This record gives sequence, C-alpha cells and structure tokens, in this order.
Amino acid sequence: MDNTGTLLDSKEYPDTEVQKNRVLTLEEWQEKWVDHKIGFHKEQGHQLLKKHLDTFLKDKSGLRVFFPLCGKAVEMKWFADRGHCVVGVEISELGIQEFFTEQNLSYSEEPIVEIPGAKVFKSSSGNISLYCCNLFDLPRANIGKFDRIWDRGALVAINPCDRQRYADIMLSLMRKGFQYLLCVLSYDPTKHSGPPFYVSDAEIKRLFGSVCNSQCLEKVDIFEERYKDWGLDCIVEKLYLLTEK
Repeated sequence: MDNTGTLLDSKEYPDTEVQKNRVLTLEEWQEKWVDHKIGFHKEQGHQLLKKHLDTFLKDKSGLRVFFPLCGKAVEMKWFADRGHCVVGVEISELGIQEFFTEQNLSYSEEPIVEIPGAKVFKSSSGNISLYCCNLFDLPRANIGKFDRIWDRGALVAINPCDRQRYADIMLSLMRKGFQYLLCVLSYDPTKHSGPPFYVSDAEIKRLFGSVCNSQCLEKVDIFEERYKDWGLDCIVEKLYLLTEK
C-alpha cells in the first residue's frame, strides 16, 4: 500500500512501558524454528528494502553488511550476489541450515573458539558467514566493522529490557560513514504483548540519537487478517535510515 496522509501521521502510542518486562528465552526462539512458527520470515524478501535498496547501497561495491538475528533472510543472498560480504547472527542452527539449503549454497561449519558451543557457517564462496550464537556473545568473536546494517525483525524481537545492550553492540559494529536501515512496528502495545514489540520514534532516538541521525523513509499499513489474532486492528511498519552524525 502506498503512503497516505493518515499513515504518515500515524500516532505514537503513549503506553510504551506495558511491554517492558516481557521476556522470551533463546530456547523459546529456537522452538519457534522447530515448530515452524516463523511468520516473520518473508520468502520473497522485504519489499521496503527492495524499494530503498539503491538509497541504502549508494552504488558502493564490496560493502560489509551485517544482519542481526538473520534467520534465513533471502536478502542475504541478494547482497552476496551483488558482490558484498554478508555476516549474520542467529540463535537457531536450523534457521541457518535452512538458509543455505533453500538458497542452494554449499557451506562449511566450524566452532567459534571464543564462544563455547557456538559455530560459524560459511558459504563456499566465502562471502556469507553466519554465526550461530547468542547475539550478546558476538563481540567476543571479533567480527570486525560494517558499512551497512539491515535490521528487519531484530530490534523488534529483542526483549525490551535488553535494547540498550543491543543498541550498544550495533553502534560498536559500525564503520565511519555507515548506513543502518531499521524496520520497526507501530501498534497499540496494550493489545499485544509481543514479540514483535512496539518501538516508538522516541525509543529510536533514545537508543541511537547520540551517534546517529534518523530519517523515517516510509510508513506502510501492513494490517492483514492474522493480526486480528493478536488483538490488533491496526499495525504500521516504519522504515528508518540511521546515518552518522
């Protein structure tokens, strides 16, 4: 759906504290993959990313692109096919294996020495590396800095109590001149406990505003029948571009 005045003026919900104590464990996320409860996965990729891809990449080549909580996002192959280097992190080994299988990519796996029990899966081409571990353990693996971050379904999935830690890690991974493309959801948080969680414009500024300028590129009404099961009658997806101040 195209933007409309109503959507562009979509309200910020004041009751942002209602979800603050909601916590999902890593085991619960892994169970979602085992039970195939992955409604967040988009088989055709994300339409807003497609639409704003040129703005995001700026005709640059050989970028390092980070996918937090990557799942089996097909966009990882989009970037790799354009010659960029993709790094992702995902707690579900099943999700990572499904990515390589569904994209017909051969891969190897090896332990991550710095993180006991964790693994990294690497495409045979060498330009996709997916870390299977807790995102908050990732800094120990010293994965370097990134030119781009595509955050779709990550910030909205992180337990609200962990957002500051999450933002600090994202900021620590950014190279000078970075572009950070962030998707969040706006809905009445008193009607749905999350995840995905409601993230306000004020929250984005609180988390990233000291380092980043933020621009809302687009707001889209994404309501469909399945959201009625969440108790919602309205949900808007917002795409933000964060850049260096």
